[in-house]
Amino acid sequence: MEFNICCCLCLLCVVEQSYLPSQTPNGLRRLRKEELKILRGNGQGERKTFERVYDYDVYNDLGNPDSSADLKRPVLGGKQHPYPRRCRTGRPRTETDPLSEKRSSSVYVPRDESFSEVKQLTFSVKAVSSVLHAVVPSLEAAIIDTDLGFPYFTAIDSLFNEGVNLPPLKNQNTQSLRNVLPRLLKAINDTQENVLRFETPETMDRDKFFWFRDAEFGRQTLAGLNPYSIQLITEWPLKSKLDPKIYGSPESAITTEMIQKEIGGLMTVKEAIHQKKLFILDYHDLLLPYVRKVREIKGTTLYGSRTVFFLTPGGTLRPLAIELTRPPIDGKPQWKEVHMPCWDATGIWLWRIAKAHVLAHESGYHQLVSHWLRTHCATEPYIIATNRQLSAVHPIYRLLCPHFRYTMEINALAREALINAGGIIETSFAPSKYSIELSSAAYDQQWQFNLQALPADLINRGMAVEDPTAPHGLKLTIEDYPFANDGLLLWDNIKEWVSDYVNHYYPNPSLIESDQELQQWWTEIRTVGHADKKDEPWWPVLKTPKDLIEIITTIVWVTSGHHAAVNFGQYTYAGYFPNRPTIARTNMPTEDPSEEFWKNFLIKPEGALLQCFPSQIQATRVMAVLDILSNHSPDEEYLGDVIEPAWAENPIIKGSFERFNGRLLELEGTIDERNANKNLKNRTGAGVLPYELLKPFSKPGVTGKGVPYSISI
Repeated sequence: MEFNICCCLCLLCVVEQSYLPSQTPNGLRRLRKEELKILRGNGQGERKTFERVYDYDVYNDLGNPDSSADLKRPVLGGKQHPYPRRCRTGRPRTETDPLSEKRSSSVYVPRDESFSEVKQLTFSVKAVSSVLHAVVPSLEAAIIDTDLGFPYFTAIDSLFNEGVNLPPLKNQNTQSLRNVLPRLLKAINDTQENVLRFETPETMDRDKFFWFRDAEFGRQTLAGLNPYSIQLITEWPLKSKLDPKIYGSPESAITTEMIQKEIGGLMTVKEAIHQKKLFILDYHDLLLPYVRKVREIKGTTLYGSRTVFFLTPGGTLRPLAIELTRPPIDGKPQWKEVHMPCWDATGIWLWRIAKAHVLAHESGYHQLVSHWLRTHCATEPYIIATNRQLSAVHPIYRLLCPHFRYTMEINALAREALINAGGIIETSFAPSKYSIELSSAAYDQQWQFNLQALPADLINRGMAVEDPTAPHGLKLTIEDYPFANDGLLLWDNIKEWVSDYVNHYYPNPSLIESDQELQQWWTEIRTVGHADKKDEPWWPVLKTPKDLIEIITTIVWVTSGHHAAVNFGQYTYAGYFPNRPTIARTNMPTEDPSEEFWKNFLIKPEGALLQCFPSQIQATRVMAVLDILSNHSPDEEYLGDVIEPAWAENPIIKGSFERFNGRLLELEGTIDERNANKNLKNRTGAGVLPYELLKPFSKPGVTGKGVPYSISI
């Protein structure tokens, strides 16, 4: 009997016709229910690799307390540390911490979520695993002193010229490894020895000093790796919302007089705010509660930070001031200091070091929040709910399926070796061992489903206002905002395709409300997958086709456009790490300096900046990982490129998809035209890299463009 049911379920999976539950042929109704029952499982036992069971759990498997007390990590998910849910594996609990799950060499994902054989053989599993399990350990053996920094900038350049000689890679076929990682691993004189030599990022290839320029610092907030943080200043003076009894005075040290001096002659601060000319990167309140804890860790430091920018008449952002804050700790009072671009040697170098601190904050926020939390992590509950509540023949299952391909597998790999205790993120990024806990704080304070939609996100950050007369129904606060300009076109194209699809299957609202599978799907996402946010008033209701279109478009955008914008430029913008250092290892020279330190700073300020940068092992580890994560697999499936078989069976859906594909091809041309427009200074100019992260299609490799259907790397 069990064999027959399983066989029938397999038949159900290959049925190309899509059916709403109420329209399912009688012969499939029982199978439809049986399939979902099996996929949900019973919540018991440890999951096996051959199973297809989707269930929820909290993030209690990142730590390894049985190995070391220092590797114990809090459970993420629940009142104390709110977090999205992950797929349940059912592994036994650790011996030293009953709340934590034991780690293992592989992490269960339902077998349907595993990488295809082609993907395993050609790219993802082999390449990522090779870097994490062979190259990184070999690097650590080559660079014995983990605290060793770069003595000169020419030593950083040597990573791209000479490279790092690696010791023999244990239990690895070196030629096979070089075949998997041709960009990274090269042979020395055709011997079996390996050298890890990095490709020069295109940004550095175009302009060796791009990272040094304040203009580029401002430009990258709009057209770089993390275009999700810049926001409009609407209130002045700036003020913290944290408890002053714990964190000190809430008033910012950035004064009206300081800003007035920088923009003097153009307008007053009041006028600048009224005319929407002042913007901010604000990592003050999110980071400040972690400063004391991070500073207790050897070899790193942390501040809360604010960086203020001015929108110039030419449409570019000019950095005006950086504020770094240390709360009262170790009997010392609150310390805060403002650094500004200036014209004396000491001030210039202090500005450069302050900027390195801010960029470390920016790198951490990008990786932990804009990238991991808002795409990979927040999407996993959507995948689980879709498989548990929507039958394989449900039209919405069919619509979403390509957008979930391989995401659970790559998330499992991240939990195994990237975001785990002592992993790449913790050892190389600013929040250190508190990295993923910090992403929980960001989820608690900032994440809302309704704000994951691109238009809503832009409005929320003050980067746009609703305007029915403007393209996309939005007027951008900064007209030349490459991420928003291209993103809104992509958003509209996605929404039009989703609208055609949804309206075909749901021509009237009654079909939405009567679709039990669909309603249970949306309820489970809200109340189980994102259980810690279940009572929030901002969750969209699901009563009409319009509601469903907005929900699906948001999910599709997050898995395609959003992820592409923050992922595939990682090596391009962070491969030369002085542009985006992932960690700051030393305090500002002006914070309680010793006489000797200050003297050395005045004699050789370059040395202070190099000391602040990541160590050699931190930098090279991250560079190797970013090279792989920025890579498009040879079997990558791009948004709107190849039609899904189930869509091709329906002539109406097929026609809608073909129009979608045509609009994406037009978008490619539009982006090329914009990148050739000399008036758009945030995407053109001497040494400036064109903005192509949202160009829909790409060839394999590290290309800095291409929007896959799903979060597949």
